[in-house]
Amino acid sequence: MPAIWQAKWKKECIFLPFAATPGLISTRLAWYYRVLFGASPVIGDAQTTRGPFKVHWLVHNGGLGLAMRYHVPVPDEKWREHLAAVDRVMRDISRISDPEELVTTYWRGLGHYLPSQHYVTVSRRAESPPFYRVTRSSRMPDGPNPWTHRKELPLLSGGILGEIAYANQPVIIDDLPARLRPDDPGYFYLEGFGALFSVPQYDNGEGLNASSLLIPIGHSVDHSVIPRVHWETSLFGRATQNLVLRNQLAQAHAHLEREAKVVGEIQRSLLPETLPTIPGVDLAVRYETATNAGGDLYDVFRVDQDLWAFLIADVSGHGTPAAVLMAIVHALVRSHAAQHRSPSALLEVMNEHLHASYAKGGSFVTAFYGVLSLSDRRLQFASAGHNPPMLLRGHRMIELREPASVPLGILPGQVFETGEIGLESGDTLALFTDGIVEAMSPEASKAGTSLFGAMRLRQALDEAINAQGRVDAVWKRLREFAGAGPAADDQTLLVARFGTL
Repeated sequence: MPAIWQAKWKKECIFLPFAATPGLISTRLAWYYRVLFGASPVIGDAQTTRGPFKVHWLVHNGGLGLAMRYHVPVPDEKWREHLAAVDRVMRDISRISDPEELVTTYWRGLGHYLPSQHYVTVSRRAESPPFYRVTRSSRMPDGPNPWTHRKELPLLSGGILGEIAYANQPVIIDDLPARLRPDDPGYFYLEGFGALFSVPQYDNGEGLNASSLLIPIGHSVDHSVIPRVHWETSLFGRATQNLVLRNQLAQAHAHLEREAKVVGEIQRSLLPETLPTIPGVDLAVRYETATNAGGDLYDVFRVDQDLWAFLIADVSGHGTPAAVLMAIVHALVRSHAAQHRSPSALLEVMNEHLHASYAKGGSFVTAFYGVLSLSDRRLQFASAGHNPPMLLRGHRMIELREPASVPLGILPGQVFETGEIGLESGDTLALFTDGIVEAMSPEASKAGTSLFGAMRLRQALDEAINAQGRVDAVWKRLREFAGAGPAADDQTLLVARFGTL
């Protein structure tokens, strides 16, 4: 069956006469005989096409008849070669990321199947009327790369190529020598050709680029191929533009990644490079971000000779915005801690600053802030919507939980309460962010629960004695539960084991 559709017209017809007039066709046939195509006149507007047949009304010897011009099944033996070439080129361009290489590969592989191997392409993208640039031409095959050296491309205005550049529709010129003048800006590209047809490549409905096939003098333009060329070049142009956009997106993403890494490095520089040495206190910490830059913050610093501050905070969101707000929180704590030694007073000051100037668009900060007095072994603390730390004392676990409070930056005028607890030798204090207890298991349905949870955290903390051992045990259990892939949220664990203060 496919061979029929590839066949060529044979100049022979079957003539079916009717004893009728053009207004009335009788079903009674008088005779059948064969006539050569074109032997009788055709009524020009009375024809139709049905499958492989083209049917004409014919007038023969004063009577009315039907002449059906039909296909003779002459197979096109080159279709396999053509298919193989197309397949090879499609496979090759699937591996290409450079648009110029894509165009070159396509043209070299399939250009000889086009009606002509002579061409010129123009573009008015990013140009003001009436200017345009000649982006490619068979007369300058080694011209500048249109993608990387656009400013080096010839900049023209007016002439036949200008008409094509701004036509916003296909252009067909069958009498090119009669129209082309020696002073035409595009004379170099068009001289010596007898005809051309041009098809635009649309972008948002505007033909910003146009490709013209140039027909040598003495050759005719087969207008029937123009729709197919328009269709194919438009699809190829769109594919090329998509490749350009993909590359631009990749470059923008790489740029953002570099910036995020820099932000992450700045953020990490705000965290303690090493934890301070506090008499009678064993400290350990682990901090991992979900992205290059995170929103978790921890700090341990001296307020005065007797007081040491412990801070853990979690900024809503991830990435660069969270890291920037985290840096602001760090600056607020360090600048106001000495003046506001009560944990609740410090959180209230931070809340006012964040709400007034920094926490915009729904951002907020949860925080736990404690102040340890070495002289009387007591810890004062306040929380702003943060996960309550765990105090492990023997086989008991005490949550440092105060009355419910909202995170920082949401509402002005918030009042926070200060809690207090005495510390004993052997106590272990674990401060953590929700990225740990809310870590999810990839096997949630099999595990029976989707979150790591406070119970697993406590069990892991009990598996060791010193601070670093407890941190390592938690991370081991956390990775067994959630897997080794990237965490969905920043994760921070700060552990302090108190000996003799």
